[in-house]
Formats: sequence, structure tokens, C-alpha cells
Amino acid sequence: MADNMSSPPPPTNSSFACVNLETKPFMKPVKEIHKPEDMDKWRNSKAYHDLMGFILTMNELVKSKKVSDSYVMSETVNKLLELLNTLDQLIDETPPIDQPQRFGNKAFRTWFSTLQERAEDELKKCLDEKFHPAIPELSVYLIESVGNSTRIDYGTGHEMSFAAFLCCLYKIGALTVEDGPAVVLKINESYLKLMRKLQLTYRMEPAGSHGVWSLDDHQFIPFIWGSAQLIDHPRILPKSFVKEEIYEHFSQDYIFLACIKFINQVKTGPFHEHSNQLWNIAGVLNWNKVNSGLIKMYRAEVLDKFPVIQHFLFGSLMSIESIES
Repeated sequence: MADNMSSPPPPTNSSFACVNLETKPFMKPVKEIHKPEDMDKWRNSKAYHDLMGFILTMNELVKSKKVSDSYVMSETVNKLLELLNTLDQLIDETPPIDQPQRFGNKAFRTWFSTLQERAEDELKKCLDEKFHPAIPELSVYLIESVGNSTRIDYGTGHEMSFAAFLCCLYKIGALTVEDGPAVVLKINESYLKLMRKLQLTYRMEPAGSHGVWSLDDHQFIPFIWGSAQLIDHPRILPKSFVKEEIYEHFSQDYIFLACIKFINQVKTGPFHEHSNQLWNIAGVLNWNKVNSGLIKMYRAEVLDKFPVIQHFLFGSLMSIESIES
């Protein structure tokens, strides 16, 4: 999957190197990055290149597409949506408890424990039996994607685990390139809504936030894919997204604008003060430049940061092995 944003090749099923399910030795993912000196091992790993390739491929597949457009909705996609809906309902069944501290409601730990107990069984409902040997590995990325139960926080590292979860589904062949638009515009969007509900219900802290100088307290990837959606839009320019009438009217169809709407719901004060980095994007000429700039920023501010990567887990699908091996 080429990292060439000027003229990338059209994605195909061969963009995803599917593993041999009969011979693949799946394993429970573990930590491999223990100190800053290990970061070169991460940058040269198959996991890094698979994950970045996945993000770039999905980026191509949703360019100029709306959430409400027609695209393939496979059985696997629909079952994954049912899984996310089940996790959403589980929040309703696990209300926050009365506690003195304002943030980090401990009921999240109960919700999280239930997910841990049920994750493998829920994934078995989503995937054909031939994919079941991979579930112990897949389930770890799903569990890691919803936040930390000790700190009761959530950030870009957890979001990256969900991207890894989706990437792994491609690697085993449970998803195909035709599923791409639905993966971004349906599955990932449902995941975002689930995470927003978790954040609001259990008052989760941002994990490793840089305050107003970060892109957002919790997410990054939807701004990449969301800016791809807006490329060549006849009305919505980068300078337009900060306008309430724009993000209110178009948030149902455009991920980027849904993110802006949510930020304005949970933060007070002038937008340029609480979301300075996003405010700066409004000064960029067009969405192509925004999109390519965000990809570079994601590499630098997420994938290249030891505090984020030290928590990432590596298995047989997201491998620490060097791409040269």
C-alpha cells in the first residue's frame, strides 16, 4: 500500500496481504516497545507499515463520499455494527455510580470487565467459523480500543487499537476492499459514537492530551478520513467548518463535521482558544492539503510518540517483525 498521496494506485484486494488461516500461528498480543530506544524497531515493523497502509487505503476509498451514499454493506459489516450496538446497550445497563470525584466514574470498570468477558463470544457471532482461530488475538485489540480501566481514560492510542482491529480483519480476509467505505463511514463512525457515549457517561479523562495544542483530546483518525470525504466539495471549504450552520447541517454526512459538532458540545469558550490546532486548519487552502497535512501530523504526533506506542500490543497479525525480514 503506497505512501504516495499525490497519485496513489487504486486499492484492490491485493492491497491487503491475507494470511493463511490454516497455517498461521495466532498469538495473544504483547508489549514490545519498552523504552524510547525501541522506537526504531516500531518504525521498521510490519505492524507500523500495515497500520499506516490501512489508514491510507481507507483514506482513498472514502474520498468525496458521504455517509448517506450507497456502498457495499456485507454480512460481516452488519454483524460488526450489531456488536457495537450491543456494547452501546451495555452502557445503558451499567449506569454511572454516585462518587465524590468528578471524572473517571468507576462504573466504567464494570462495563469494561463485561466487555473482557464477552469479547470473544461476541466476535464469534460476527465472523465465519474459519476465522475463529484468530479471535483470541483480535479480541485484545477490540478490548484495548475502548480505553484504560485503571485510569478510566481514552486517547489516540486506544483509537489506534481499533484501527489495528479493523486492519487485522482485513489481514485474515474477513473484510475485503469493497467493504472499505462501510468500514469508515459505518463501522468506524459507530465506534466513534460509542466512544463519545462512554466519555460522557463515565466522564473519561483524555489520555495523554496536550491540551489546546493537540488536534483533539481523544481522536485523530476521523479527522484524516473526514477531510478525505470533503475533498472537492462544492460548498464546504476548510474555512467553513467552524461555522455552526455548516457543522450542524452537514454533520450527519461528514465525519470531520461530526467531530467538530461534538467538540463544541463538550467544550466552552471560543473555538480558537479550546481547539487551536483545528482552528489553524481553517486557514488551509483546500481539503487535499488538509488531508495530506493531517497524515503527516498523525505520523509525527501519534505514531512517532513513545508515550503512545509503548502501550501498543504486537501479535502475529500486527507484527513487531521488521519489514526486511
